[in-house]
Amino acid sequence: MAGNKSYTIVEYFGGDDGYRCGYCKNEKGNFSNGMWSHTMTVQDYQDLIDRGWRRSGKYVYKPTLKKTCCPQYTIRCHAQKFQPSKSHKKVLKKMSKFISQGELPIGREDEEPMDSVWSEAGPREPTKACQSDVTCADITDIHQEVPKCPPVVEVQEELGDSSASSSESSRKDPVYLPKPGKGADPNRPPCRKAKDLRKERRLQKDQIRQHADVPNPNPTRSNQPKSLEDFIRESLGDDASHQLEVRLVRSNPPSPQFKASFDASYQVYKLYQMAIHKDPPHKPSESQKLQKTQVEVSTIAWIKDYPTNRPQFVRLKNCTSNQFRRFLCDSPLEAESSPDGPEVGYGSFHQQYWLDGRIVAVGVIDILPTCVSSVYLYYHPDFASLSLGSYSALREIAFTRQLQKQSPKLSYYYLGFYIHSCPKMRYKGQYRPADLLCPETYAWVPIERCVTRLDNSHYARLNQDPDAGDALALKDVGRVLVLYRRTVMPYAAYTRKRKGPSDEATVQQYAGLVGQDCAERILLFRS
Repeated sequence: MAGNKSYTIVEYFGGDDGYRCGYCKNEKGNFSNGMWSHTMTVQDYQDLIDRGWRRSGKYVYKPTLKKTCCPQYTIRCHAQKFQPSKSHKKVLKKMSKFISQGELPIGREDEEPMDSVWSEAGPREPTKACQSDVTCADITDIHQEVPKCPPVVEVQEELGDSSASSSESSRKDPVYLPKPGKGADPNRPPCRKAKDLRKERRLQKDQIRQHADVPNPNPTRSNQPKSLEDFIRESLGDDASHQLEVRLVRSNPPSPQFKASFDASYQVYKLYQMAIHKDPPHKPSESQKLQKTQVEVSTIAWIKDYPTNRPQFVRLKNCTSNQFRRFLCDSPLEAESSPDGPEVGYGSFHQQYWLDGRIVAVGVIDILPTCVSSVYLYYHPDFASLSLGSYSALREIAFTRQLQKQSPKLSYYYLGFYIHSCPKMRYKGQYRPADLLCPETYAWVPIERCVTRLDNSHYARLNQDPDAGDALALKDVGRVLVLYRRTVMPYAAYTRKRKGPSDEATVQQYAGLVGQDCAERILLFRS
């Protein structure tokens, strides 16, 4: 590439007919737009997920919220401001008890469903294109013409917590009169609440420190709740019955550590599919392997229908290592680094949870310029009672906070999609403070402002400013960058070179979904 510049190359497929919804089971109620990404920069993907896109493998899709039966809103958590709730603390304490005492909880916890368990969108077969084959024609002049667009406006407001009042019912009790000469001992002090006694002891300790002129290294520590990191550290003692270690390995391009642990990770995923999604243990035949060409969300494969060249969607009953690789290991994101970025760099990774020397869970994540994006989690079914879905999310929030110390702008944790119309998927709203992405203005709105609107309607414009619009809306389709015959050119030049029917409507739809700014950077492949 000219000037060693990296480009994102995508093939846009548009929106297919409705397909089965994994949330409400509507057979033709789910709609989305999709594109195949041959390669993608982390900044381009950051901008795309901030417009409602998500990836599964190399397939990138965006639900059509106005048409789909169960609208899916992009959700993010402010990692630095996050405080674990009562239910989160329960999960952390449960893990701490297991690590220290060595006993698994009895019974099976209701696990939080993942996005990819429910969604059923399949990609089409991509055209063979390679970034190294691209030659640039006057690319410098093209970018000089592109004006910089204002950033997406963020809507943020601190909302106070409201507490609900409760009332107690009274009842009549029989009255017992004390015997003569009996009663409370006047020589004993009156009973006091334990909370008041603890508060008094703290005050006495502070007074002793002040009189002794001993500086308190953390004067407000006793009045602050335990942090997320405190709970995590408590569960990882050296003298515990079990040893838990979280290892970060780069999945694309695969690092030596990733390659060495691939088989062990794959075996855990097969067990997860058999136990959670009831996949049979037998292997598919060779003819089945040839049919299943691409894995999408929740091991959904697209089978090419050669007579009509239309996609069909089926649920895989088996998962080969190649399908596992395409679904959870392959990624279009390039490995990148920046002087002001995290030490591990940007791109796609696996967070492996090693218990006593073996993998028990794997979290698939993307590290992007301003966030850690959760892609998927799978785990060994023997440890389902540990609520590993919740535990891994808490560990990923702590990991985001760790990365922000190295890169201040990396401050958010993206949990995928929030589906308010599906009660089982509302759990993501408990990781607060959280924002939802407005599907019309692409502004971030605190989730507290959105709940009432979503209670009244499955689809809602979340931004309450009636005058607000899409700051990066399509303005000039002629400036969309196109990759045509291994040459980069604006769409206006492409229309003069290409013969045949016009595809302007398709290109305009694509550019409207990705935004003018991305459309002027991302190369849209045209054959």
